[in-house]
Amino acid sequence: MTKKSKKLSLALIPCFNEELTIASMVIKSKKYVDTVLVVDDGSSDDTTAIAEKVGAVVITHEKNSGKSAAIKTGFRYALENDYAYVITIDGDGQHNADEIPLLLKDLEENKFDVALGVRYGETTEMPGWRKIGKRVLDYTTSLGHGGNVTDSQSGFRGFNQNALKSITPRLNGNSFSVESEQLIRSHDAGLTMGNTRISCKYKGLDTSTQNPAPHGVSVLSYVIWMVAEKRPLLFIGVPSLISLIIGVLIGIYT
Repeated sequence: MTKKSKKLSLALIPCFNEELTIASMVIKSKKYVDTVLVVDDGSSDDTTAIAEKVGAVVITHEKNSGKSAAIKTGFRYALENDYAYVITIDGDGQHNADEIPLLLKDLEENKFDVALGVRYGETTEMPGWRKIGKRVLDYTTSLGHGGNVTDSQSGFRGFNQNALKSITPRLNGNSFSVESEQLIRSHDAGLTMGNTRISCKYKGLDTSTQNPAPHGVSVLSYVIWMVAEKRPLLFIGVPSLISLIIGVLIGIYT
């Protein structure tokens, strides 16, 4: 799996205070792409210095603006520098960079605009409570997407240049809602999407810089707003369902 894409490719790592894992993620990702871009979203630790030392291009936000802002910064960089493919991968070590070629294959050989890494079954260490929360968010995202979304919250994804041009100007969400919004905006733009099973590590890792409870509710609230904007009649018909989902999430994450 050491073969790089024939066209210019970029691994985008949005991160916040990931000094313990960023070096490993950059070094592993460099084997499969032409450039590794780390967008340091206002870290207070040595994330930037370490990433630069191991060969990443680093863009630093002066203050923490959220994952959505970091992703948009990376997408703009990719478009400005004419990258054909972008792989987004988290900096906390939960994703296996050796699986980057799987996503590149979906983009380059299978000709999908978006390649979604799906955490499923034995290939993931996802705790049970996260699986339940994931299903709630997958279902809600599906309402806005118009199809069946298998993993709305996976940050391990691939995009071709057409996808970047289509969705980057449309990303308006806050923080971690960016994953759901990417899928909904991709569907709105008529982009093709492929699913690739990936592994995911949770044991022994601090895999989120945000408390899961407000994170889950924040994502859900924004996705519900998008659904209401796109499909108002559906939204009017399911207020009790929305209340139930919020209640379930709060119960799961607290």
